[in-house]
Amino acid sequence: MAKDRLAVLSAIIEQGVIPVFYHPDVELCINVIQACANGGAKCIEFTNRGDFAWEVFKDVTKHFKKADPSVIMGVGSIIDAPTAALYIANGASFVVGPLLNAEVAKVCNRHCVPYSPGCGSASEVNYAHELGCEIVKVFPGSCVGGPEFVKNILGPLPWTKLMPTGGVDPTEESLTKWYKAGIVASGIGSKLITKELLAAKDFGAIEKKVAETIALIKKIRGK
Repeated sequence: MAKDRLAVLSAIIEQGVIPVFYHPDVELCINVIQACANGGAKCIEFTNRGDFAWEVFKDVTKHFKKADPSVIMGVGSIIDAPTAALYIANGASFVVGPLLNAEVAKVCNRHCVPYSPGCGSASEVNYAHELGCEIVKVFPGSCVGGPEFVKNILGPLPWTKLMPTGGVDPTEESLTKWYKAGIVASGIGSKLITKELLAAKDFGAIEKKVAETIALIKKIRGK
């Protein structure tokens, strides 16, 4: 069962960065996600990228329900309603997609699960609001205009909560540009959980990198 919708939204905003991750090995996923959680990133976006990915997600989610219930498992790369329903049935507490799909929004709303669709225009952002999306994903962040896109959206739509993925680096320079533009959170994948760290299974380094990134975001926010 998904966690409380409002609690999840608050956790995403407070955390500020969502690690985006997929691997077909359940044990490796568990270790990476625990490292992220230990570093302060309790909300994780598991991407629906591989064959039978939902089965890996199910096993990982069942593990954390017992081992560390504070972990909030979300799913990304969702483009259709049946897939969203499958992941929600297996414990997804938030759903993220590269595009905006009204049927996915309906499924998520029916289960009181936050949905963050990928949007790249004011019209898409506005439609996402009409569908009940509290946090809208900007995707691909670097291609639709970067931080300037955020500023331009927040001008006419100042109530918007934006979360870019793609084009956000875990560096002070990149994070400063995005958060000063007005985003509430960001999704970072391989630049946060790098191939090198995965290959070395250096979970301590992953924890450290996540913690440093969250600390940077707090510094930029003035907290």
